[in-house]
Amino acid sequence: MIPDLGKYADSVLSSYAASFILLAMLVFLTIRRGRKARHALEAIERKKKSDG
Repeated sequence: MIPDLGKYADSVLSSYAASFILLAMLVFLTIRRGRKARHALEAIERKKKSDG
């Protein structure tokens, strides 16, 4: 059930594709940044525990 987009089909579909790609990149970068932050905090906590 694809709607008939007429002469604007290319523009609309490419806009959807671009939006999907940008959204996927944002999710990926957010997850990666969160993992980096978590690892940094864990390293700080390990160092603090070993220092006493």
